[in-house]
Amino acid sequence: MRIEFYAVEDAYGELSNFSPYPIRLDGVLWPTSEHYFQAQKFKDAATRARVRKANTPMLAARLGRDRKHPLRRDWESVKIGVMRTAVRAKFSQHDELRDLLLGTGEARLIEHTANDAFWGDGGDGSGKNMLGQILMEVRGELRQAGRSG
Repeated sequence: MRIEFYAVEDAYGELSNFSPYPIRLDGVLWPTSEHYFQAQKFKDAATRARVRKANTPMLAARLGRDRKHPLRRDWESVKIGVMRTAVRAKFSQHDELRDLLLGTGEARLIEHTANDAFWGDGGDGSGKNMLGQILMEVRGELRQAGRSG
């Protein structure tokens, strides 16, 4: 079974980083996991704060893609870990999201979009679907924690 997600308003839209669930990481409340992820691209604290204060996740994403501010040098090597941290926080800090994710069973989770062939499936299945892979990994961790807790 496959579950495809992308837009927040669609079925399983809660799996999107744009879904409106705040997360607490590094002692700070982030409006969405997208805000957190985009802000971590920068070493500069003022730039990270600007991204965190963005009014919408789309604006946070735009700020994160703005190359007026240089990316941290190690970004390519840490971005998957940063995403994993954000997703883990989101689905462990909100009971209803944990239940939703666990309720997907063994389904393959796919961020279905032509806009992204790294985090998503590239629209035609040729992408890496890294967000979907991380969600499935976190689902496994949550399942384990539920068994041992």
